[in-house]
Amino acid sequence: MSERNAIAVTESALEKVIELRAGEQDADQLALRIEVTGVQGVDYTYDLAFELLSEADPGDIPSHVGSGLTVLVPEQDISKLEGATLDLPTNGHQAGLVLRNPNRPDLGPNSVLDLSGTKEDQIQEVLVKRINPSIAAHGGFAELVRVEGTTVLVRLGGGCQGCGMANSTVTAGIEKTLVELVDGVEHVLDITDHASGESPYFADA
Repeated sequence: MSERNAIAVTESALEKVIELRAGEQDADQLALRIEVTGVQGVDYTYDLAFELLSEADPGDIPSHVGSGLTVLVPEQDISKLEGATLDLPTNGHQAGLVLRNPNRPDLGPNSVLDLSGTKEDQIQEVLVKRINPSIAAHGGFAELVRVEGTTVLVRLGGGCQGCGMANSTVTAGIEKTLVELVDGVEHVLDITDHASGESPYFADA
């Protein structure tokens, strides 16, 4: 495995990772593996997990942080994570770690759709590359819950949760797009709990 420093780790994040790792078995043999798992809205989603360095995938690219941590990144994710920084949240009350990544998925209107998989795969592809980029301007995103026959059940999040325009967004936008692009889709049902969301457009006086 050739080394490449794709991700920076702040001192505070390094201390936190070392602290968390100390509670694991064989702590001194564990690396931190960071991989891209998908897309939500206009950002990548990630999985961070400790993994025995001896069991790393042959395609993982290692980098050494400080004197006691090895970070592993899958080779196919290097370009997606180049220049990212692992840090603690700005909000001191927020737990966990934050990956600040300057890279964004290619989700433009001309991005190529891969509609060769299952119906669920095709729906997810359309949500990620066509629908979510269009509603991301309002801070929202749509996620697939399940498929029941010809009906797709989705949940809206971010700025779309609690929004009075959510129903028209689903029927006029998401349903129209999915029906056009995915065979076997006839209806889209929004199962979002909008009552628990906060309106993104209106504030109390």
